[in-house]
Amino acid sequence: MSGNVIEISQSKNLVPIWGQQLRVAAYCRVSTGHEEQQNSLKNQIEFYTEYIQQNPYWRFVFVYYDTASGLRKNHRPGYQQLLKDCRRKKIDLILVKSLSRFGRDTVETIKQIRRLKRMNIGVYIETGGINTLTTSDSIIDQLAALDQAESHFRSENIKFGIRHRMRSGKTLLNHTRFLGYTKGPDGVLQIVPEEAEIVRTIFNLYVQGNGVRKIKKYLESHGIKTVTGKSEWSTSTIDRMLSNEKYVGQVLMQKTYVPDFLTGKKEKNRGRLEMYLVENAHEPIIDQKTFNRVQEMKGHIKHAVQMEQML
Repeated sequence: MSGNVIEISQSKNLVPIWGQQLRVAAYCRVSTGHEEQQNSLKNQIEFYTEYIQQNPYWRFVFVYYDTASGLRKNHRPGYQQLLKDCRRKKIDLILVKSLSRFGRDTVETIKQIRRLKRMNIGVYIETGGINTLTTSDSIIDQLAALDQAESHFRSENIKFGIRHRMRSGKTLLNHTRFLGYTKGPDGVLQIVPEEAEIVRTIFNLYVQGNGVRKIKKYLESHGIKTVTGKSEWSTSTIDRMLSNEKYVGQVLMQKTYVPDFLTGKKEKNRGRLEMYLVENAHEPIIDQKTFNRVQEMKGHIKHAVQMEQML
């Protein structure tokens, strides 16, 4: 496989003592489930598997992998299993393409590498050709800091490109499908007729004076399933649907944002950044008059609840 060559110097930490083999694993990660990145992940897994198995001094353990952000280890089952197997003393050496693949939070990454080092487990970082067992902590710290700075720079560049597209009126949809619509090959939302009827039913029931709990009961009693095929509906999902501008053919972009790329936590955009409304972005399911009526009714209910809480 072209483009994947790792030259690892055979130091005392990479060649085992006579008669034994180093137990070697690899860790791969891509941040999204997009087809291009999934193909990249598949290629990485195949490469590392073959690469480790071909080394007579090594014994192949496993290629651990995740499709997730590198910010929160709790959301990476492959990474968690890797660490668990390290604690069980099943691994001597871990191969990674770069520290940013191992983790993007400098503090967490450094802590983890030092824990592994204390267990005499090395991490070989392809970018830079560094083995953590034979490299000083200060150099590892500097490398991790540089990786985090690079990740931050890349994150800001991506945000700049996204906002430029928003300003030009190009709609950005993170999901491929939600109730009533599916994303067409051109990226534009297309109506799913049978699902659109469910959306209209929900809006009509609300206009008739039914709250989200009654609507939930109606949908479930009539055997109407969610977009994911579930029989049970969430009242919060119904509530969000009733305020979703996409049902009138509009797309409001940047309703949420991520203030800190290290936490990756989304927050509601309450005027912190510009929002962009694209009208006539796709075919509507709900007419504007009905939608406006629902928003007016929701506003009155919210105000009434706030007044009641104040009493």
